[in-house]
Amino acid sequence: MEIWINPACSKCRSAISLLDAEGADYTVRRYLEDVPSAEEIREVLTRLGLEPWDITRTQEAAAKELDLKDWPRDEASRDRWITALAEHPKLIQRPIITADDGTAVVGRTDEAVRDALSR
Repeated sequence: MEIWINPACSKCRSAISLLDAEGADYTVRRYLEDVPSAEEIREVLTRLGLEPWDITRTQEAAAKELDLKDWPRDEASRDRWITALAEHPKLIQRPIITADDGTAVVGRTDEAVRDALSR
């Protein structure tokens, strides 16, 4: 199990606390320092069953600078979104937990973190 976190994020700290309380075996990836490649983002999206715009933090300054709100949300634009996430990792929703069964969850709630633990 791996968890992508920003240590300054309260949701990330909460997820880590819950994983620790449950005695989970996991690896922490500080994704702002160890930035995921476009290919890693594609893999996580597949595991999540989501599209890149589903995990994009659209209120971030970089999102506003890029005018993401006006970008098409379709298959033809998918790579453009993934490239933006790889180039601006602050745009990636957090925390993302990759579960042992090959799936992943966005662990913003205790329920989502418990879901990842049960897989």
